[in-house]
Amino acid sequence: MSELAAARVSMVLGQLRPDRVSDERVREAMGDVPRERFAPERLRAVAYIDEDLEIAPGRYLMEPRVFARLLQAAGIDASDVVLDVGCGSGYSAAVIARLVGTVVALESDRELRDWASANLERLSVDNVAVVAGDLTQGYAAEAPYDVIVVNGAVAEVPAALVDQMAEGGRLVAVVQGGAVGKGTLVTRRDGQIDSVVLFDAQVPYLVGFERRAGFVY
Repeated sequence: MSELAAARVSMVLGQLRPDRVSDERVREAMGDVPRERFAPERLRAVAYIDEDLEIAPGRYLMEPRVFARLLQAAGIDASDVVLDVGCGSGYSAAVIARLVGTVVALESDRELRDWASANLERLSVDNVAVVAGDLTQGYAAEAPYDVIVVNGAVAEVPAALVDQMAEGGRLVAVVQGGAVGKGTLVTRRDGQIDSVVLFDAQVPYLVGFERRAGFVY
């Protein structure tokens, strides 16, 4: 086993399991995907540390335990269609692709889109469509979505994303409403939108989701 493969196993055993990530499908997916392939070369040796990794100016891979707990909270089913908001270099989409048949990976930055597409192709991930657009507006062309995953902190969840949730849909994000961010699950049931705080988390804002006018949820 290579040093990085061993680090990936250690991530699952030493970070995810102790932090109440009990969903075996999520642990297996994160144990399968080589996170280092989605990091800049200078950071590949530390790809599995329990920290956010800056992959481009102001853009990050979320720390593994937070990302895993959000996926677990979403209760992703194999038949779900998932919108991955801010896919960056494609890591989140590659992990989610192990759990479902269809992933729409939304990215606003052209260089990151190209990088994500190349990474996914190299790993033969063929159930992800990388698309361009404003992250805060989601991707209405393929809506509604069973699950929406937001890759970074948000001041509040924009109405555009909530509107793209299917009946029974779930949205997960870290909502930074105060000094400490909160891993949050938003659901749509019988047309009713509900939100529940799940755990404390501190991750960088996703670009465009900083506090500003126009957020309602």
